Amino acid sequence: MNKKQRWKIIVCSFLLSLIGMTGCAKFDGKEAAADCPYEDFIVVDVFDFSANYQGIQSGWFGEVVRKKFNMELNIITPNITKGGDTLLEVRAAAGNLGDLIICKGENGQLQDLVNAGLLYDMEDDLQGKKIMKYHDAIENLNNSVEQEGIYAIPSQVSVNEPTEPSEGSEPMYGPYIRWDLYKELGYPGMETLEDLLPVLKQMQERHPVAENGAKTYGFSFFKEWDDNMMNAVKQPCCMYGYDEYGVVLAKADGSDYQSIIDDDSVYVRMLNFYYEANQLGLVDPKSASQNYDRCFEKFANGEIFFSPWPWLGKSAFNTTSNKEQGKGFMLVPVRDMQIYSYGCYPYGNQGSIIAVGSQCEDPERIVDFIDWLYSDEGIMMNGASLSGAAAGPEGLTWEMREDGPYLTDFGKEALLDGGEIEMPEEYGGGTWKTGTSTLNYKAVVQCEKSEDGYYYYYDLWDSVKSLDTSELVRDWKEKMDADTTMEYLQKNNMLLVAPGMLYTASVETSEQTTIRHQCKRAIQEYSWKMVFAADREHFEALLDEMQETVKSYGYDVILEYDMIHAKAKSSVDGF
Repeated sequence: MNKKQRWKIIVCSFLLSLIGMTGCAKFDGKEAAADCPYEDFIVVDVFDFSANYQGIQSGWFGEVVRKKFNMELNIITPNITKGGDTLLEVRAAAGNLGDLIICKGENGQLQDLVNAGLLYDMEDDLQGKKIMKYHDAIENLNNSVEQEGIYAIPSQVSVNEPTEPSEGSEPMYGPYIRWDLYKELGYPGMETLEDLLPVLKQMQERHPVAENGAKTYGFSFFKEWDDNMMNAVKQPCCMYGYDEYGVVLAKADGSDYQSIIDDDSVYVRMLNFYYEANQLGLVDPKSASQNYDRCFEKFANGEIFFSPWPWLGKSAFNTTSNKEQGKGFMLVPVRDMQIYSYGCYPYGNQGSIIAVGSQCEDPERIVDFIDWLYSDEGIMMNGASLSGAAAGPEGLTWEMREDGPYLTDFGKEALLDGGEIEMPEEYGGGTWKTGTSTLNYKAVVQCEKSEDGYYYYYDLWDSVKSLDTSELVRDWKEKMDADTTMEYLQKNNMLLVAPGMLYTASVETSEQTTIRHQCKRAIQEYSWKMVFAADREHFEALLDEMQETVKSYGYDVILEYDMIHAKAKSSVDGF
């Protein structure tokens, strides 16, 4: 072993000690539920690329997991520690990613993890499990691996047709703004997304401070989800039917493919959009230094007027009290928008997978936990949050009646009124909101149904659809002539569904991977600088510099790779 190798091992060992691996450590004095089959209490390290929280899962979901499996979940995520690739490399070098792993599995990434000996073969343990009703999806994913066995399970599986939107009553993306303030302005018409800026500026001028005294802004961002590009800039691209495939923006109907750095790309258009917004004083200046949780708080406080997702603005601000006063986020009509919709995945989403680490001391228990996550109860529990999600524990937040599922009074307050309600002691106390699952992992799509034939997601229940008679929703329905957002979009041909068919790209070479890492870091850095550029001249100079920099890194190599596979994926989708 040379000095360089020895030094790498020392550094890895030190970093892992900082990360705080517990390795399924056993403790005394913890009691599980009477029917729990596991005698020893363990702490499970969860290496989770999707999580926005780090530390022990607490609250009611943590209590449910403890009682059912006599274990705690210790979440470790690059979204908090930053440097996701570095964190992965450090843990991989030590031979232990974690006990439970949630990560990307496409484009050869699953094969790399198996080759490195980091994943446990679950095949024997999965025999007879209910999760095997998704056998086709599981088999398809693992057939991409040379070694025999079952090393991972895909997310967002579905039994629905791939051309059916996977979302519920709301799309994944959309221009959601404060409807009450939009109404106050007389419902101004907007031909393009750019027409939103003067509307938001008028809102800010009329309401310069929120009720808590903080200054208001049209937009607020965070860096945690940046990857091949600046995530906040990618979101409005989806409102025109585009989604990312590496450094390519591909239209849902297969009609267009763009390099994100091109002058005329929709990505550069949205960089211009946010630059202009910042020039108007509409962008929160603390965006670059805050995390998702802080951004969420600002929405909840009424400090921000625009949300690119329904599950941010609506879940944070649309409490029962606010809605009854006519206040809240709702989708507004932008005449040229064509919102990207993900079709259902018969073979699941391989962009997010779940697996067991090879060094896990109790893999059978973790396999049981994964099986539970895909059960009716597990989906209801893990998928529960504040808006547009599963309903949580039966008997507490919802109940089944003769004509279907209904939210209980407790459930209405927990799910529809901000989640500040206190949980019963048997669920560990604390509030509903602070106790929801932090895994951020969707086992099935939103429009999936349980074994009894009812949707997991409560906003699709007939009993809930007729529940909201607030001034906010009543006014929106009357103005938009639709009962739900998805109904409005489909009726007005403003939804583009990308069929949820499976496509597996060839494995990147090490050269391509290195180039991609360099390019995406540069694109992220320059994108943030461009949004906050001092003037137009500075913006254009930064754009030129970004284009020159990434091209010097070999950008065209990964562009060619991504373009080939983006087009090939569309041909599989039927375009």
